[in-house]
Amino acid sequence: MAQPPLSVAIACDHAGLALKRVLAEALRDAGHNVLDLGTDGPESVDYPDFADALAAAIGDGRAERGVLVCGTGIGIAIAANRHDHIRCAVVHDATSARLTRQHNDANVVALGARLIGEAVALDCVQIFMATDFEGGRHARRVAKLSGKVSA
Repeated sequence: MAQPPLSVAIACDHAGLALKRVLAEALRDAGHNVLDLGTDGPESVDYPDFADALAAAIGDGRAERGVLVCGTGIGIAIAANRHDHIRCAVVHDATSARLTRQHNDANVVALGARLIGEAVALDCVQIFMATDFEGGRHARRVAKLSGKVSA
């Protein structure tokens, strides 16, 4: 079943710029509304600033999901996860992209431009966007992640 178009925020640091551009184009081609939050040039920038901008876009409703890119995906994911309403996972392949949606209801995916190739990154984002949260036994765990249920 085809997924309806979503509003997607995308952001990166300087290491992720080229991959971010490819992913943003693919998201637009798939019919999604893309909110590009930068960076837009090769100059060195601080990835937490871009993770914060993306978190703000999801928090205020400008975007439903997010895609972040830095050199490894790790730093920008850590920065994004400092926000209570964000569940960001670093993914490296189709399986991790699918399971982070099915089991963790992640609303943001982070990719490492220096670790995975363009084709794998495109697969990851396509799968992340097309996969629904399974709920069920996973809902209790996600509620604990969100602080809605005590451990």
